[in-house]
Amino acid sequence: MSAIAINPVDRAVRFYEAPIGKKAVMAITGVILFGYVVGHLLGNLQIYSSDPGQINRYAGFLHNPANAIPLWAIRAFLLLAVVLHVTASVQLWNQNRVARPIGYVKKNDVPASYAARTMIWSGPIVGAFIVFHILHLTVGAVLPLQDVNSNPVTPDVHYNVIAGFQNYGVSAFYIVAMILLCMHLYHGLWSMFQSMGISHPRYTPLLKKGAAIVAILIAIGNCSIPIAVMAGLLHL
Repeated sequence: MSAIAINPVDRAVRFYEAPIGKKAVMAITGVILFGYVVGHLLGNLQIYSSDPGQINRYAGFLHNPANAIPLWAIRAFLLLAVVLHVTASVQLWNQNRVARPIGYVKKNDVPASYAARTMIWSGPIVGAFIVFHILHLTVGAVLPLQDVNSNPVTPDVHYNVIAGFQNYGVSAFYIVAMILLCMHLYHGLWSMFQSMGISHPRYTPLLKKGAAIVAILIAIGNCSIPIAVMAGLLHL
């Protein structure tokens, strides 16, 4: 009797239903979102340019109607990655909770354990911050926004960012969110390698240190902007 061929869709569904499938989805989408975080930070750091118009030209390029289709395609792709990442993480957390209702007592790596335990909370909080960030600096629903020469194609990002972070409440929320993002990235980066089967007593500690360094540098870069504004180093 010949073996019955398994439909590729059924095979994919069965793979995803297993914990390793969800970890793979989280790893792939995590890489995509990590790339966005780095790119977003590099764009934001242009606020430190000696030319205040530099970051506005960057924003003008992104908002140029000629780039509308690729820009919205990228946004849709990132949104899909976020939905898949969050869905897989919640489902994996629930599977682990059902399979092991009582957590391990011994925790040798305190920072890693703390980051792991807060992953389920830091993710949604960072997600809520992203929504707030869009309402703040894209939609203008939190504070009034200004455009260069009243042209909506060229938002005055230099003015909007500095004016926004002069509000201590906005700055505090931003800094807390970036610290949580740092913890999320730290655990996510090194655990991603474990999900891909890269785990060795000699290399795992190095991966953890590398993930910590990268996450801290990203947090420092992001937090430096509101701190610089509140300290008067960046001003209108």
